Amino acid sequence: MSQRAKKLAERLRAFSEEVIGFVEGCSDKNWRKVLASQEEWTVGITARHIGAGHFGAIGLAKMVVNGEKLPEFTMEQIVEMANEHARQHAGCSKEEVLGILRQTGAALVDYVKELSDAELNRTGHLTLAGGELTAKQLIEAIILKSGGEHFANMKATVGQ
Repeated sequence: MSQRAKKLAERLRAFSEEVIGFVEGCSDKNWRKVLASQEEWTVGITARHIGAGHFGAIGLAKMVVNGEKLPEFTMEQIVEMANEHARQHAGCSKEEVLGILRQTGAALVDYVKELSDAELNRTGHLTLAGGELTAKQLIEAIILKSGGEHFANMKATVGQ
């Protein structure tokens, strides 16, 4: 394990724990509130999206680490996939989402903490991201930045 991997894993663990803590403390009323930034998404479905989508995106980082070609998606395709996920899981429960967050968050941290510097530095091409990016950059962009933006919108929706 490299020090960089350890620090990144610690950031991911802290983010995961913060989201889990928020969901645990979320009232039923707040769980059903619709985000102003995402007209069709509730706080609950957004939390599920972070756990299933953003934390699950570690699969893309594994592809970069393994030297595999990343799939090319347009932003429109990503938005449609996310909206379809939201429609399919609109009635998700807190217990279900907590299970997903705990499982995918732990798997994410366990994977990242074992990466070497060379693995963190491996690159893959993602046109949507502007070209080449490292496994570390991909993790930070999808999980911490984009997932973090969703989480900030959740907190703002409930007045936190």
